[in-house]
Amino acid sequence: MVLERIWTSFIMWFFSALISCLLKDGVAVLPAPQNLSVHSTNMKHLLTWSPVILPGEMTFYSVEYQGEYESLYTSHVWIPSSSCSPTNGSECDITDDITATVPYNLRVRTTRDSQTSAWSTLEHPFNRNSTVLMPPRMEVTKDGFHLVLELEDLGPQFEFLVVYWRREPGAKEHAKVVRRGGIPVHLETMDAGAAYCVKAQALVKTIGRHSAFSQAECVEVQGESLPLALALFAFVGFLLVLAAVPLSIWKTGQLLRYSCCPVTVLPDTLKITSSSQKLISCRREEVDACAVVVLSSEQLLEAWT
Repeated sequence: MVLERIWTSFIMWFFSALISCLLKDGVAVLPAPQNLSVHSTNMKHLLTWSPVILPGEMTFYSVEYQGEYESLYTSHVWIPSSSCSPTNGSECDITDDITATVPYNLRVRTTRDSQTSAWSTLEHPFNRNSTVLMPPRMEVTKDGFHLVLELEDLGPQFEFLVVYWRREPGAKEHAKVVRRGGIPVHLETMDAGAAYCVKAQALVKTIGRHSAFSQAECVEVQGESLPLALALFAFVGFLLVLAAVPLSIWKTGQLLRYSCCPVTVLPDTLKITSSSQKLISCRREEVDACAVVVLSSEQLLEAWT
């Protein structure tokens, strides 16, 4: 009889506890999300959970997190996610919320109108130093005889170690650190008829880790470095320039000379072809001849009268 009473009391307590968990102000609470996990690749962090299927209106979720300071000193304080409070999907990009390399607690709950579920908390705190680093995607091209590389832009936290070499036995490898992706980078001037190969790895200083190297990509330069016709054309052009420069200088000097100090040419009628004495004597003879003509005219006039 005593055991029966104890068993009955236990059953009543169990159902009372169950009802108190399922009821809130007389209204049944919503089911909580399950199977929380974080998928982190190349410093992009995604919190996921199993969706809660409910009939009727759309279901939303709220996401909150705690950093190391909050969990140690203010454990009751949780910070809403900047991009997922609320959200109607079953995942949340928490990259902007995870700003330090420390453990973070994460939790999610279901919401609909004024109803909410209990919080589901990530089983183990998440630290961004556990992110999976993948080799960067890259594009290797040639611009004439220039070896050009463009790397995937993975964000401001990433740098890249680039290794390139001429594809031949015993070739020396060259290394270069590229500070950011998304822009073309000139690596080397290539020799004609040679092939060059490139590989790269991602570096993240904030967590002190790096990815594996990518698969090597190679490009090859075909043909002669400078065709004979092009060389001949360049040589002839050089000779023309060499001849044109002195000619231009001389012509410019002539123009300046005639512009600043022009030479005046007298007409033939003003030129003196004999000595001054001869010119004077010639003029006297002309005067005497004129006088004789005038005198003869006067005598003729008198005789007529």
